Amino acid sequence: MNEMYDMGIVTHNWGVMSVLGAVVVNLLLLFGIKSRVKYTRAMTLYTPIVGTTIGMVVFTGVVMMAAKHLDFTLENIAMILFATLLIVLEAKRSKHLANVDRKEEKSFTEHRKYALKIFLAQIATVLSISFWMWA
Repeated sequence: MNEMYDMGIVTHNWGVMSVLGAVVVNLLLLFGIKSRVKYTRAMTLYTPIVGTTIGMVVFTGVVMMAAKHLDFTLENIAMILFATLLIVLEAKRSKHLANVDRKEEKSFTEHRKYALKIFLAQIATVLSISFWMWA
């Protein structure tokens, strides 16, 4: 039983690292693609991947919590809140991109600034909870 629990923790940690990697890839796409049309197309394809990685972390967290007999410790509550924050930030970024005016380049420039703030907040969220849990 301990081996399965340990494997679940490792899987959860890899999921957290994949969320961080997905956010870094999002940052690279934000600065690497100069065309609004190409960026929108890339985000249409890449956003489900980010959602899947966040879902993987939430799922493995729920399984680990169930293995601990639904023990609501401070760490578990914090992880639930941080996961919710990641989902809300990603939804805000996606909604903002959907509202970008297709004809105005200034609108896309504003989205880049907004998305940068969102991505930095996501990185800070993942790193802060990770350092807290791994310390």
